[in-house]
Amino acid sequence: MVKVTAAEVNTLRKTTGAGMMDCKKALVEAEGNFEEAIDILRKKGQKVAAKRADRESTEGAAIAKVNDSKTVGVSIVLGCETDFVGKNDSFVNLAKEFATLALNCSSKEELLAADFNGMTVADKLIEQTGVIGEKLQINAFEKVEAPFVGYYIHAGNKIATIVGLSSATEGADVVAKDVAMQAAAMNPIALNENEVDASIIEKEIEIAKDLLRTEGKPEAMLDNIAKGKIKRFFKDNTLVNQSFIKDNKQSVAEYVKTIGDVSVTGFKRVALG
Repeated sequence: MVKVTAAEVNTLRKTTGAGMMDCKKALVEAEGNFEEAIDILRKKGQKVAAKRADRESTEGAAIAKVNDSKTVGVSIVLGCETDFVGKNDSFVNLAKEFATLALNCSSKEELLAADFNGMTVADKLIEQTGVIGEKLQINAFEKVEAPFVGYYIHAGNKIATIVGLSSATEGADVVAKDVAMQAAAMNPIALNENEVDASIIEKEIEIAKDLLRTEGKPEAMLDNIAKGKIKRFFKDNTLVNQSFIKDNKQSVAEYVKTIGDVSVTGFKRVALG
């Protein structure tokens, strides 16, 4: 049997994140060949992943990142099976590394194919499935590009939001974070009324009309009253029209205008579950 040193085991552990004993066994099986030992650990991950394919990965870490120029932002969810793993520092750091890679990707598929220290992100997920013993996967990928992008991560990495502003004017960093916090807390369905799907509007109108009928309102009045209720729906459910959570006397759009001729150009919100 080939003898392996503690230093070799430690190097493999740092490279793969696998436990000391797993690394030692892999190196012995590979007769000291480092690359072959990595393949052995990866194959172990493939076996574990196959066994846990039907498991739900609804826990994990929601992470947001922006590039150095603050013109591109991403938010991702690295999913796992249990809250215990999701709170682990190594797991959260891995999610942050994936988010950094995601800044240069345009989709989840591109992220999964991206290089991660000599292997793809997809392969790294399989490897870490073997290391951790839980199903790992990228559950969400969102991206925003704008003249200024800010972000907010809710405590415990449960929710992550990114927000784009039309200008990088003074105060944009504070405003973008406030609006990102708004999106995290209030979970709007769209940026504004123009971006709400037509099917959702039609459904809300029908719900409003049905309710008005049960209240005994005349059929001829239903359309006008329902339109008023839809305006309220937009105010409650579209980001720029919502009351600003830090000052409900103004809308989010009005708050953003306090730093100049600035508007919200887009937002994305990801969450566990």
